[in-house]
Amino acid sequence: MYIGSTGPRGLHHLVYEVVDNSVDEALAGYATGIDVTLQADGGVRVADDGRGIPVDLHPTEGRPTVEVVMTILHAGGKFGGGGYAVSGGLHGVGISVVNALSRRVDTEVRRQGHVWRMSFAEGGVPQGELVKGEATDATGTVQTFYPDAEIFDSIEFDYETLRARFQQMAFLNRGLRITLTDERVQESNEVVDDEIAGEGAAGEDVAENGLAEEAEQEPQRRSVTYLYENGLLDYVQHLNSAKKVEYVHDDVIAFEAEDVSDGRSMAVEVAMQWTSAYSESVHTYANKINTHEGGTHEEGFRAALTSLVNRYAREKEILKPKEDNLTGEDIREGLTAVISVKLSEPQFEGQTKTKLGNSEARGFVSNAVTDNLGAWF
Repeated sequence: MYIGSTGPRGLHHLVYEVVDNSVDEALAGYATGIDVTLQADGGVRVADDGRGIPVDLHPTEGRPTVEVVMTILHAGGKFGGGGYAVSGGLHGVGISVVNALSRRVDTEVRRQGHVWRMSFAEGGVPQGELVKGEATDATGTVQTFYPDAEIFDSIEFDYETLRARFQQMAFLNRGLRITLTDERVQESNEVVDDEIAGEGAAGEDVAENGLAEEAEQEPQRRSVTYLYENGLLDYVQHLNSAKKVEYVHDDVIAFEAEDVSDGRSMAVEVAMQWTSAYSESVHTYANKINTHEGGTHEEGFRAALTSLVNRYAREKEILKPKEDNLTGEDIREGLTAVISVKLSEPQFEGQTKTKLGNSEARGFVSNAVTDNLGAWF
């Protein structure tokens, strides 16, 4: 199974695969936001204002590129002169598998001054040619898909699962606006959550009057928008704000590093803050995927942190010559940290494929922490 399972995890992964393409467009500077809608008819609509999937004929397939992207496994990559990128997601499959696992997908592209439409059904079979529609000055892609009930255990999407994931994505992609709207009929005792969260330097939740008024008119509708201008720094502040703790130092430590060698690129972002808590809270990501099982990037972070703190303690004579070094557990007590790495060719391991296995990430992250956190000390 290309998406891991036919249960809730696999069902929601369909949404993530589609959204990942829009995130890539936003990170490349071509889109300002993403709108995800859970429709009342059971469909999921994902819209962005990026460049739109190319509609020209594919150089080798002889079909519109958008059709190739939607129907051929592993067709992800760069298309057209503008280098439009199609994300592969966690399992490296992309939008074509979403199409294959849906009873219907409606694709709408705004590009080259027109709206282009193409539909697929029963596992990705094109329902006619790509149609050139009305003129428009807008650009972007809208994907609306309906999961196949004969494949999945359930086709009911959980609002809270998606909300939490999209807030996480907004933290990991600073400046990205992502909105989730639920148009399905809610139970009468269910709270309508309609707010804009995360906008501002401190990442505080902010309510927008327009959405609040709309919620009064349409009580079944709930929506939330996330936008974090400071990315991981806001993430750490958010994590710590939920705890009843004091801060060992007021400002969140944040830094990033990048390296390009042998044709492969790596980048890391780190944000961290010590608190009075008794336990550590370290969150790691690789290519925006939550690496619950850790991996080489976390190993590099931990090793460098332990070495740095002990060296500092020796230099400042906080540790006496005959005293043992501080353990990693001692040093990380009360630490809240988020480590996010990007790699050209990530290797995921573990039972749920959420452990990073790239050996080069260990040394890269270790060096980045040593250089940047060392300067802070």
